[in-house]
Amino acid sequence: MTLPLLPPHPVPLCVIVLAIVAASTDLTARRIPNRLIALGLAAALAVQISLHGALAGALAWLAGAACGFALLLPFYLLRGMAAGDVKLLMTIGAWVGPALSWRIALATFLIGGVWSLAQVLLHGRFGRLLANLRQLACGWLIAPLRPPALLDTQSESVGTLPYGVAIAAGTLGMLFAAAL
Repeated sequence: MTLPLLPPHPVPLCVIVLAIVAASTDLTARRIPNRLIALGLAAALAVQISLHGALAGALAWLAGAACGFALLLPFYLLRGMAAGDVKLLMTIGAWVGPALSWRIALATFLIGGVWSLAQVLLHGRFGRLLANLRQLACGWLIAPLRPPALLDTQSESVGTLPYGVAIAAGTLGMLFAAAL
């Protein structure tokens, strides 16, 4: 499997700054500000248009943003992720396009999954994790077309992570890999 080419300059630098700022605010405030997302989306649109022309740039921006949004939206709908995380990958997608967004999401899932499992094990919450997964699976078996109710009287969260950090790590990793 070959990685897509690194996006043209100044895209990688802008994405690196966006990812680091989002991760740092997610670490400190446990949220990713909408102002950062709006600024990132507007700047991505301007850069895409300047690099590819009005129509092609707007379409590249839209395709990348839609891909990033669609990749994390199901996790938000299942209450497994915050809206800021979805919007962050959408913004990164607007910068880098669908092909690299897809790979960033896969790297993010790997990093976030390992980090989550480490946190669960560190805090002794593995039994609770298995119970929650069993409840989720049973809910899908009983009513596969209805969204599962993850939070009821029998389930409790095993914890939360500032997932913007995992998104930033996945982004930086994929940008570095594409540069090689």
